[in-house]
Amino acid sequence: MRDVDGPPGEDPSLDELLMESARALRRQWASGLGPDLSPHDARALRVVGRHGPTRLGVVAEHLRIAPRSATDVVDRLELRGLVTRAPDPDDRRAMTVVLTDEGRAVLAEVDEARRRAGAAFFGVLGERDRATLARLLARLDAGSR
Repeated sequence: MRDVDGPPGEDPSLDELLMESARALRRQWASGLGPDLSPHDARALRVVGRHGPTRLGVVAEHLRIAPRSATDVVDRLELRGLVTRAPDPDDRRAMTVVLTDEGRAVLAEVDEARRRAGAAFFGVLGERDRATLARLLARLDAGSR
């Protein structure tokens, strides 16, 4: 095995292999979203869905983007009728972002596309290999915190 971007005859490093696998999984997932929802917008929808009514700062933090960029993302989702803004019950000066009924339905489709993509992507591995990979990735994740 040789990395096409690396020196001839040299195997790719683990970090290169992991990053390329992550990109391949993301491409497979994104192809199931349809033409009207970008992967970035789908991630934002998942953040709002996971955290319930939430402030823009929380969306920005989870997407690792600037608050101004989060405003743009939420504006796009709001224009599509997937989220709405509502006053924060704990601070009337602040606004929260909330999923609409349509947003919940689209989020369910996004989650299903992600599940299908994961099943197809990891389907090339046997049960034992998937369990080993899950254990190793969890260990790497825990070690990075």
